[in-house]
Amino acid sequence: MSQPTEQQPIKLHFSDNGQGEPIVLLHGFLGSSAYWDEVIPLLSRHYRCIVPDLRGHGHSPVSTDPYTIEDMAADVVTLLDELDLKQVTLLGHSMGGYVTLALVDQYPSYIKSWGLVHSTAYEDTEEAKQKRLNTITQIRTRGMIDFVDGFAEGLFAPHLVYKLPDSILKVKEIGYITSPEGGCGAAAAMRERPERLSIIQNANVPVLLVAGEYDPIAPPDRMFVADSTRITTAVIPDIAHMSMMEAPEQLVNIIHDFMQNQLKD
Repeated sequence: MSQPTEQQPIKLHFSDNGQGEPIVLLHGFLGSSAYWDEVIPLLSRHYRCIVPDLRGHGHSPVSTDPYTIEDMAADVVTLLDELDLKQVTLLGHSMGGYVTLALVDQYPSYIKSWGLVHSTAYEDTEEAKQKRLNTITQIRTRGMIDFVDGFAEGLFAPHLVYKLPDSILKVKEIGYITSPEGGCGAAAAMRERPERLSIIQNANVPVLLVAGEYDPIAPPDRMFVADSTRITTAVIPDIAHMSMMEAPEQLVNIIHDFMQNQLKD
């Protein structure tokens, strides 16, 4: 287990809706809290939903020094302390899943339950690490708009690209406002993250793993890496990497069932 870093945490912008058991939702790369806009109205009927913009994304500031996924997790812990939240359910999408795993690893006392939505515990392969460098180069040389325009549609199942034009436009617009420093900083942080399979395999609290049937980034066979009574798995059919936009009601139902099963226990 790596040690928490010494870098000063960033104060995160966030939304806070609803009452009840607290659920913290973390967005993915070049996203923001607005990724969850279709989920929050449904989920906040039953739970308190705290949804931050991660470091360098949305309306949260970016640090000029290099930072790690562990630093991003420390930012979230600072927010939990600010809100006096002792234990939460933490759910992370894609990059937000990497932050979730780091937080569970390094700050387990804050976690009542947790989950990954289209995310894995594997480290980057050498090929993926090279792609991160290519991402950084493209953002620096051609700008954020050019990169996002080539990135957004690939997050959605091909047959949904033309059915969800508003969602794809939203992903692009959120990406456009991400600072180049935030995009490059996050890509570099993801490139250096460690493998955390043992966090899933040795889970001692309830864990939710949500995959998309056609997700090329985090396919089900790379997400479902352990079999335990602690772990709940779900595959949403006919979608790829963006269930919060491709199938928000199904995602909310999965999360709600997961939360209710905890209350039964």
